[in-house]
Amino acid sequence: MKAIKVNEYGGPEVLSYEDVALPEPGRGEVRIRLAASGVNYIDTYQRTGLYPRELPFTLGLEGAGEVEAVGDGVEEFSTGDYVAFAGVPGAYAEYIVAPADRLVPFNVTYVEARMAAAIMLQGMTAHYLTHSTFPIEEGQTILVHAAAGGVGLLLCQIAKLRGATVIGTVSTEEKAKLARGAGADEVILYTEQDFAEETERITGGEGVHVVYDSVGKDTFDKSLDCLRPRGYMVLFGAASGPVPPFDLQVLNQKGGLYVTRPALAQYTATREELLWRAESLFTWIGQNNLDMRIGGTYKLSEADQAHRDLEGRKTTGKLILIP
Repeated sequence: MKAIKVNEYGGPEVLSYEDVALPEPGRGEVRIRLAASGVNYIDTYQRTGLYPRELPFTLGLEGAGEVEAVGDGVEEFSTGDYVAFAGVPGAYAEYIVAPADRLVPFNVTYVEARMAAAIMLQGMTAHYLTHSTFPIEEGQTILVHAAAGGVGLLLCQIAKLRGATVIGTVSTEEKAKLARGAGADEVILYTEQDFAEETERITGGEGVHVVYDSVGKDTFDKSLDCLRPRGYMVLFGAASGPVPPFDLQVLNQKGGLYVTRPALAQYTATREELLWRAESLFTWIGQNNLDMRIGGTYKLSEADQAHRDLEGRKTTGKLILIP
């Protein structure tokens, strides 16, 4: 079978399209013939070594496909079932072996396999951010950075489902249209406007209840200025680089603010929580209440180009790889 291996840390050029052995499922595991794999920013962090893994390794954490073989002790799944996953290493491949307790079943009649692969990591991220890290309530105002990105578009939609007023930041007019289409009430072009000043204007000086920030270094400090007293700064990515150390006294000076740096694994630690988040997403998609924009589809062998496009901020929505 084919897979994308990382044999050394570096740029997209280190992604190697190789022949590897077909994996066999062990006890409690399932082998999946992948229909699609998701491309996520965390993949670039692992590729560069920012999030180090033992070399060599197969990249990718998200995908969906058909169960082809089951190991001993697996009772929930059978061959022919369709399953999706996030947080299982080795998804940039034609096949993957995954723990059965990390898989979510789905019905291809309502959610096609490519959509299931696309929604898992970013969708469950948007779900835990809006339902658990800072549970949005009706009437609150939120700020979403990179509102036309994969998670950003989902955050806008889910926040509107929960009754929030949504302010989004984007870099271009094209991305502004996408953000508005996802429900953003106000969109700030940060390339032309100071987003902190615009947020103050839009909120009449009150500030927002929460900032969802996947950008990191370039936006963190000014994002704190966007918050109302006791507001929440939710940092869940670092597209522009890690946030430098800062004085926690600043949080007091700016109104007793909260700062958190969550990750998906902490919010899908139990099977019950995993199924709740994934099944909510599949239900919304099946009922046409949530639109998952697939912004780019690449062959598995083109993973390097997918990374170049993602890091070059040339993309909107979700990127997927097709074996």
